Amino acid sequence: MRHPQGSTTPDEPLVARLRELKDLTGLSLAALAARTPYSKSAWHRYLTGGKRPPRSAVEALIRLAGVDAGPVMALWEAADEPPAASPPAQTGRTRPRWRRLPLSALALLALAAAVTADLAFSGRHGPAGTSGTQMVTAAPRCHGRSCQGELPDASACARDARTRSSVTGSLYDVRLRYSPACGTAWSEVRVRSPRAREVSVRAGQDVLSAAYPAEDTTGYTSPMVSVPSPRGVEACAEVNEELACTGFDVEPPEQG
Repeated sequence: MRHPQGSTTPDEPLVARLRELKDLTGLSLAALAARTPYSKSAWHRYLTGGKRPPRSAVEALIRLAGVDAGPVMALWEAADEPPAASPPAQTGRTRPRWRRLPLSALALLALAAAVTADLAFSGRHGPAGTSGTQMVTAAPRCHGRSCQGELPDASACARDARTRSSVTGSLYDVRLRYSPACGTAWSEVRVRSPRAREVSVRAGQDVLSAAYPAEDTTGYTSPMVSVPSPRGVEACAEVNEELACTGFDVEPPEQG
């Protein structure tokens, strides 16, 4: 993002620090793209202030640079603070920024979904004077943009999901999953043994991710991204600093 000469914004300290981290890694833009889920052009925008980087991109750069995450993430949070002045009137729809849900929030979502499902499927119905249990087919509770950032199991979108692309490694498998009913895609990882993992999905500039510690044996998906089809969507997982990605007709990484 460009700002008038002489102006100061919360983004400027963050952009300067990100460039310092990039120099610490000794990696080119192409090398950054090869070791993260983000393209060379995306890194160029993040490091020049053309676009605010998502949290997962900043965390990936911190890991590669081997520095303390606290001060850098504080800069990222500060850059997300709204300006003190009243914002101008909106002339169209704006895309919200999606943040990773903490594990406690993910657990609450899953619990709420389980309670809702029990209520939907255990109700007793029947003609007057008779008794019996009638199974009710529950439709997904979100569709398209209303599903953005939700978990597939909590929203019932996993029911009709299909695997559209996958990659298998020695430690884990990564799958790109797509739900036609919800119009969403997400990443799913299956580890061979308990390990800490970060699962992310990318569609254009939308990147959503969730991290799970090794002791969490239930979390294995990223949040969902709203897409009309799985084409161009990339699913990634990082386990023990080993990154694996798969996609459905994803463009190859830029060279140079």
